Amino acid sequence: MYDSQNPEILTSVPSRTPGRKTVILTFDDGPSRVLPEILDILKETKTPAVFFWQSRLLHKERPWRRVLAEGHQIGTHGVNHKNMTASMTQQQQFDELKRSLDAIEHITNIPMKYFRPPYGQFNDDTLQAAKRLNLQTVMWRIASMDWELKDDPDQIITYIIDHLEDGAIILLHELRQTVQILPRLIGAIREHGYEFALLETE
Repeated sequence: MYDSQNPEILTSVPSRTPGRKTVILTFDDGPSRVLPEILDILKETKTPAVFFWQSRLLHKERPWRRVLAEGHQIGTHGVNHKNMTASMTQQQQFDELKRSLDAIEHITNIPMKYFRPPYGQFNDDTLQAAKRLNLQTVMWRIASMDWELKDDPDQIITYIIDHLEDGAIILLHELRQTVQILPRLIGAIREHGYEFALLETE
């Protein structure tokens, strides 16, 4: 479980509807080769999600149009998953973020609103750079640990279900093991009385 008292960081978006519990699925490190399979599952289960993409991986051939057409959201995850806090000034971090925004927006023609720091690493300069670009910095409340569970993907489901709470932003990745358990994960979350939502900022 991750928490932050910094008001500039989003880790959860609690439901504003009494009696309703929601969570937000987010996928990092795409667009990848398994993206079409993820989209198929999300479409079949009528589940919205948010994708944080590395701009270097986004080509016109990737199914980005489908992502938007099917009601999902896209945010930036930087250019190439570089740790932006490692010896980068605020201006250098700004330039890195701007490069990623320009590349994604050039292809999608959709303004980016959301940013997830690579490796979840950020400092005050990162937040200021994002703010200068009118980006909401989005972290997570529940890290699925899917990147460590290639040989035991069922544990991804167990860990997430054990930590569910209203509004939780859930960190997943565009990985083969995540695709493998995704239908069961979505079903299990719904069985526990949760619905799926998207990010909203005002």
